[in-house]
Amino acid sequence: MDQTQLHGLQGMMGMVSIFIVIMVAIVIIPYWMIWKKAGFSPWFSLLTLIPLVNIIALYVLAFSQWRVVPASQSVTNFTYHNPPSPPQF
Repeated sequence: MDQTQLHGLQGMMGMVSIFIVIMVAIVIIPYWMIWKKAGFSPWFSLLTLIPLVNIIALYVLAFSQWRVVPASQSVTNFTYHNPPSPPQF
């Protein structure tokens, strides 16, 4: 392998590393928000990086009792008003 091929390979490895970091961020950020909204520690989102454990964590998240108050119970004095009618010509 000559120097040109070696430099090309090193450049590809750098690009692959950046691509992997971006893909991990794309997966971790939504799971971080979902775990946090469910009332669990958002650090559980890192379990999505471990094969088979990610499927178990997804089932735990889906079927567990979420520790948050639903929106219908947290808003008590909400009244809905119909929007005004459009002008009649």
